[in-house]
Amino acid sequence: MKSHSPIAIVLFVLAAFCSGSNLRAHPAPQLKPSHSDEDLNAIGQRDVGKGVNLFSLDKEQALGKQLAQAVERSSRLLADPVVTDYVNRLLQKIAANSDARVPVSVRVIESEVVNGFVLPGGFLYVNTGLILQVNGEAELAGVLARGIAHTAMRSSTKEATKGRLMELATVPTTMQLSTFPLMLLGPGGWGGYGNYQGFDLSIAVTYLKFQRDSQRAADFYGLEYLYKSGYDPECLLRFLERSFSPTSAAKKIPQAFSEYPPLPERLESMNKEIARILPHQDGAIITTAEFQLVQDRLRALKLREIVGPPAIQGKPTLRKPSDTPPPGPPPLTPNRQQNLL
Repeated sequence: MKSHSPIAIVLFVLAAFCSGSNLRAHPAPQLKPSHSDEDLNAIGQRDVGKGVNLFSLDKEQALGKQLAQAVERSSRLLADPVVTDYVNRLLQKIAANSDARVPVSVRVIESEVVNGFVLPGGFLYVNTGLILQVNGEAELAGVLARGIAHTAMRSSTKEATKGRLMELATVPTTMQLSTFPLMLLGPGGWGGYGNYQGFDLSIAVTYLKFQRDSQRAADFYGLEYLYKSGYDPECLLRFLERSFSPTSAAKKIPQAFSEYPPLPERLESMNKEIARILPHQDGAIITTAEFQLVQDRLRALKLREIVGPPAIQGKPTLRKPSDTPPPGPPPLTPNRQQNLL
C-alpha cells in the first residue's frame, strides 16, 4: 500500500471540504485590522473573523478535527502530563482574553524544530524545540497568542476561500464547475503553478499578499491578547528578533512571492502598536518559576532518551563517547505551514 505524507493528507481533506462548499460570486475576504480593533476593552466582543468565508464555524471545526487526526497519526506527541497540562493552561489563559469564537486546544509534538502551527477550528501544535528555545513564559505565551489570533481571524479557511474564489475567476464561463479541478498549494506553493501553461502569476502574487496581510494581523491581535493576559508584549518581539534566521534560499525569494512580510517590517509595526495602544503595565509577566521547571523537565526527558535510563545501583556500566548532553535547538527556519511565528 502506498503511504501518504501528512501534508498530502491535509491537502486532500481540505480539497474535499472546499469542493463541497456553496460557491458564488463573492468579494475577496479581508483580514486587516480596523481602527476599532485598537479598543482593548472590546476584546472578546469583536468579530475579527467577519467577512466572506465558504466555511461555517461548525464546518471549520469539523475540518480542523480531520486535519488534526492526520497530523497526530504521523507525529510523535509528548506524553508527559506535567508539560502538556502546563502548556494547555497557558493557552486557555490567553484564549480567555481573546476574540476566539471556538474552543482551542494544544498538543505538544516531540521535535527539535523550533516551530508550531495552527489548524482550522482552534487546533494548535507546538514542538518541544520551541518550548526549549524561548527565554521565559511570556515568549511562549506570545507564540500561542499568535496562534489564537489566527483562530479568531479564521485565517486558514479565509485563505482557502480566497484561493477558491481566485481559481473560479480563471474558469471560462462555458466550463462546468464540476469539471474544474480544485487547485491547492502543494509543497512548492504558488511558485509550483508556474508549471501550468498559461497560468496567470498575478493571481499567485495577489494570494501571497493576502497571506502576508494575515500574518501582519496575527502579529497585531497576538500582541493585544498577550498584553490583556498580563504579559510583557515586547517579549514576543525579542523572541522573533533573536530566533528568526532566514535561510540563504529564503533571502533570495522576491518579496512579492514571500508568505511573510520582512522581519524588520514586522518588528517595526509591532513596536508602533505597543507604543500607540499598549501602555506600560507594572508587574507585566516575563517568566515564572513553573515555566523554568517545565523547561528543566523537558531537558531531563531529552537527556534520558539519549543516555538511557539510570543504571541499576551496583551494576557497572560503560559510558560511550556519544553520551554527551544534546546541543541546543536548531535556529528557526521558515516553512510552508500556517505556523505560529
